[in-house]
Amino acid sequence: MKVLKFGGSSLADAERYLTVKDISMACHQENGAAVVLSAPKGVTNALSLLCEEAALGKDYGELLAKLSMVLLGIVSELNDALPGFNQIKLDDYITQTINELNQNLEGFALLNCAPESVVAKILSIGEYVSVNIFSEILTALGQANSIIDPVDYILAEGDYLDSIADVAASKKRFVDVDSSGAVVLIMPGFVAVNEAGEKVTLGRNGSDYSAAILAACIDAQCCEIWTDVDGVYNADPNQVEGAVLLDKLTYQEAMELSYFGAKVLHPKTIGPIAQHHIPCLIRNTLNPSAPGTLISNEASTLWTSVKGISHLDNMAMFNVAGPGLKGMVGMASRVFEVMSNANISISLITQSSSEYSISFCIHSKDATRALALLEDSFALELANNLLDPIEVRQDLAIVTLVGDGMRHTKGLAAKFFSSLAQARVNNVAIAQGSSERSISTVIESDKAKKAVKIVHQNFFSNLHTIDVFLVGCGTVGRELVGQIAKQQGALLGRKISVKIYGIANSKKLLLQEGGIDINADWFAQLQQSDKQFSLPDLHQFVQDNSLVNPVIVDCTSSDIVAKQYPQMMLDGFHVVTPNKKANTDTTEFYQLLRDTAQKTNRQFLYETTVGAGLPVIDNLQKLIYAGDELVRFEGILSGSLSFVFGKLEEGLSLSEATEIAKTNGFTEPDPRDDLSGTDVARKLLIMAREADLTLELSDIKIEPVLPNFFDASGSVDDFMARLPELDAYYAEKVQAAKQEGKVLRYVGSISKGNCVVSIEAVNATHPLYMIKDGENALAIHSHYYQPIPFVIRGYGAGAAVTAAGVFADVLRTMPWKQNL
Repeated sequence: MKVLKFGGSSLADAERYLTVKDISMACHQENGAAVVLSAPKGVTNALSLLCEEAALGKDYGELLAKLSMVLLGIVSELNDALPGFNQIKLDDYITQTINELNQNLEGFALLNCAPESVVAKILSIGEYVSVNIFSEILTALGQANSIIDPVDYILAEGDYLDSIADVAASKKRFVDVDSSGAVVLIMPGFVAVNEAGEKVTLGRNGSDYSAAILAACIDAQCCEIWTDVDGVYNADPNQVEGAVLLDKLTYQEAMELSYFGAKVLHPKTIGPIAQHHIPCLIRNTLNPSAPGTLISNEASTLWTSVKGISHLDNMAMFNVAGPGLKGMVGMASRVFEVMSNANISISLITQSSSEYSISFCIHSKDATRALALLEDSFALELANNLLDPIEVRQDLAIVTLVGDGMRHTKGLAAKFFSSLAQARVNNVAIAQGSSERSISTVIESDKAKKAVKIVHQNFFSNLHTIDVFLVGCGTVGRELVGQIAKQQGALLGRKISVKIYGIANSKKLLLQEGGIDINADWFAQLQQSDKQFSLPDLHQFVQDNSLVNPVIVDCTSSDIVAKQYPQMMLDGFHVVTPNKKANTDTTEFYQLLRDTAQKTNRQFLYETTVGAGLPVIDNLQKLIYAGDELVRFEGILSGSLSFVFGKLEEGLSLSEATEIAKTNGFTEPDPRDDLSGTDVARKLLIMAREADLTLELSDIKIEPVLPNFFDASGSVDDFMARLPELDAYYAEKVQAAKQEGKVLRYVGSISKGNCVVSIEAVNATHPLYMIKDGENALAIHSHYYQPIPFVIRGYGAGAAVTAAGVFADVLRTMPWKQNL
């Protein structure tokens, strides 16, 4: 005979009851079935609320009437669906039950309290209604069945609302129960009886526990727990994307997972089935064809080391410390005796090897009472300073890694704690059982979901997540969004998930849980947003959504945004930017950025600030790290000026070349920003600082394209109208260079600690001679690269190459690349 337990959404309405009937009858015809039922969905919660409201003197009439309607409604629907269904009998039963309930509630209102002995009876009403409904369903079908009342069979002890069954004593009471399979046995879950003959309940997930007890008492061949999920997952699928369904768990693994918060099973459920070696199958009522998860002595061959990650919320940690613990026999015993006498469950224990302190975790709801009891028990030691004041830390969670095979796999603990470090989680306490079947850490409660997500990611999916927040959606920002949209599918195939969760411009901020649909009209959504860019708002969004690898991409040229980079990294964001303002601020700020990145273990990436999509900074850094030293540097660092000076070489005038560059979008909206040489100076300063030169922007000598005698004031249109006044001036310079076999190039150079931006005439042997049409080129002369320099060349103008360079930096924030 098999024991089948149904509850929750399995009993939400008449249709679900009929599904339970189909599953049960199929099993009964093959093996014989004993069915354990919990209350219809939501009924137990309603009963609990009725007790509370009555005890507080509140009007509970409406809720009571609604409960009655729900129960009678299920019966009415079944009557319509099943010929021969005895609706009158059940209506009378439910009406009588509701009347008795009302009498009890009136008593609570008079007493202004709800005695637990009576509450236990009330909370079990739903289960008794369920079994009576199900019995009538089977009777209407002509199937013989028998209701087992747990009050006559299951003996338990403990609190009225959270008792523990004595399985051995209960089993003796089942000797007269017909478990041959001739009739379907039906039993309400959640209910038992104590030695005094009083009805008690079995606590959270009590119906699962009842099924396990029944399976043990009738020596069932299997216990099936039918729920609303396909089985046991290696993490909570509601919190962890990509949680994996486990095919098998050993009893020990199931116990560890359930004890540390896995919601499908309660630890009490595992005890009876493990003790009597009864296989337990977790299956889905809404998907009966799914194979489910088997809990038995048989280990999985698919998942051989780590089986899952779970966590307990709402924990408090006590730290009992002081010189009185050192070498004093019995101090630990006294601490835990106090907890035992108070019936307070301890979830985790650690003790320092110095014997100076003992720490343990309990549920937060018991913390106040536990502290009072401990202070009372150790009043003498506290008064004489043998113990320090007892420390209580609230708002904690326990995250646990579970698996039988962990004993035989090296490096799991290191990987576990490395994952927590990656999630920027501090370990408050650590514990590992001697069986090496689990590793637990106590962390801050608000970091638990994030910790579970990243641990699961590293152990099971190998999926690298990058959570992007884009600031600035101009030309480069829009191009970047387009490139990410185009590549998302291909990257996901390589186990890289890139999602944009936030987009901001100077006026608006768009944030979206689950990520913004960047294939839709995200800009219109941004325009409709009522939020503005705020770093605290972004930080809170990351916390609320447990994002594990957030990256802020600054595609603005804003000083205000650049000044916030250190705080961004302190808040846990990587920073990627083509904005040159931060790296060309003061030397002190430049160093602060690097110190903050190192201290926070965050990435600060800015490859595109110098060469757009060219790997300039990365290559220079690698040379410096390898012990090389910069001797001289020369570079064409402006794509727009590369284009303009190339056109001068081809015979165009300065005004014509500038107009074409502006029209093609190679220059800034105001070409004076390029022609002033300041942008090239900023890039040169970044290169100099990367080469360990301590310089300020004011130390760089700049020869602007616009000579001092030229009036560059006024609007952009006024400036462009006057620009032809310089055509003859530049025509002479171009001709003079040509006569010497040279061409004009706008060059940034570093030599002997000096930085200069100037117009240079270079010959055909110079590495920058051929650079034009928007190309950038950089010639690095170093101890390793001489007399022939290391030259990096490629396009340096346009949104596409810049965005591609930013995208490449974004991908470098993947966890496994963060230390490269």
